[in-house]
Amino acid sequence: MGQDQYTFQDPVKRYPSIEPPKQDQPEPGLDKELVPQTDRGEDSYRGTGRLEGRKALITGSDSGIGAAVAIAFAREGADVAMSYLPEEEEDAKVVAELIEKAGRKVVQLPGDLTDAATCRQVVQQAADGLGGLDILVNNAGRQIAVEKLEDLSDEQFDRTFKTNIYAFFWIAKAALAHLQPGSSIINTTSIQAYMPSPTLLDYAATKGAINNFTKGLAQQLAPRGIRVNAVAPGPFWTPLQVSDGQPKEKLPEFGKSTPIGRAGQPTELAPAYVFLASSESSYVMGETLNVNGGMPSP
Repeated sequence: MGQDQYTFQDPVKRYPSIEPPKQDQPEPGLDKELVPQTDRGEDSYRGTGRLEGRKALITGSDSGIGAAVAIAFAREGADVAMSYLPEEEEDAKVVAELIEKAGRKVVQLPGDLTDAATCRQVVQQAADGLGGLDILVNNAGRQIAVEKLEDLSDEQFDRTFKTNIYAFFWIAKAALAHLQPGSSIINTTSIQAYMPSPTLLDYAATKGAINNFTKGLAQQLAPRGIRVNAVAPGPFWTPLQVSDGQPKEKLPEFGKSTPIGRAGQPTELAPAYVFLASSESSYVMGETLNVNGGMPSP
């Protein structure tokens, strides 16, 4: 596999400091069309059985962060249910094949999570398909940059909140019927929860809400033996950035303002999710684990 995540290496030089060309994809964007391509750990992530026999539902698992987490979970021994938008099927098939290649079961669940009934259906189908559920990763997100508040439409504001926080609520609530003591819920928040960009008012607001939702739910579910935590990525190179997630003129400099000097690759996030999903983190609850290249955050 070459250099895996256990190889001693300089984090500054582990991946190149990319200069993505100006590019545009229709929302939600595909990994397949991204220039340069992302590294989701396909050729490098090495599992050690940390999630052997576990059953995970991961939303937004067709590309970017969710795909890297799905690949890592499978290589750690978990079966995976993949939730994604129907138009992301092409990317999802690639990830599903990698999960099967790892010898794990995969359930593919296309659907739009801005609908409450679909969220409940996805959870039930995941539990039915995997024969249970003990890890939930709420990761699907929507990010559309808008320069001026006057241009931020009611429709966009509503859809961003429904994708980024309503769906987390609907899915977590439905999942509780299946989660047993020892289970784990992991929510994807963002550095935007602490350092909101002026062009991402709706997105950043949802990420702050996810932090708060995580910390409150963690306290509620702790006595039931269900742990709730979050991961807050910094600037990671994913299709989200080119499907209007960033102003096009800013793409070549994406991630360079971090202390490490480069954007992150999705595979660099996967170990954080593996840690929070595994029993190694049994005393970690209500935590937001920041993976952001050195950007100061609470």
